[in-house]
Amino acid sequence: MAAKKEMEVVKGLDIKRYMGRWYEIASFPSRFQPKDGVDTRATYTLREDGTVNVLNETWSGGKRGFIEGTAYKADPASDEAKLKVKFYVPPFLPIIPVVGDYWVLYIDDDYQYALIGQPSRNYLWILSRKPHLDDEIYNELLEKAKNVGYDVGKLHKTTHSATPPEGEEGPKDTKGLWWIKSILGK
Repeated sequence: MAAKKEMEVVKGLDIKRYMGRWYEIASFPSRFQPKDGVDTRATYTLREDGTVNVLNETWSGGKRGFIEGTAYKADPASDEAKLKVKFYVPPFLPIIPVVGDYWVLYIDDDYQYALIGQPSRNYLWILSRKPHLDDEIYNELLEKAKNVGYDVGKLHKTTHSATPPEGEEGPKDTKGLWWIKSILGK
């Protein structure tokens, strides 16, 4: 098997421009993630200390599942967009931090769509500022992922309803455990 091409990551990511809401267009499904999860999205908010508040949400069976965490640069001295994402589980004591890698492999100049991976290549996300992404752009991102050794056949497209929820409405699924398990890759 040919050696995998080294994964290049975005350099000089403008973290302020990266903040806000992103819709999950496709991802490698985790076996713990609800198969019927729709309108999956992530909202990033910059904190005063330079770390990022991460809110991941999905709706399954009409219920909102969510988990919050913190993202920060793996190496503050580097200009590479290699982040660590830390979630605390369970959401009550005792608190156990779970840390995963979050590498921005590609982002367009207007910060409208992004390709996120991990060094293990077990996780891949395609994110967009809108719930839908043009096929042409989607296929372009697939090629980029394929070129650095991802098995893009495993990508599962996320369903977004015609009227995605605006805020945090919907009864809550407070367990949120599948997020954790998907980060851990268990």
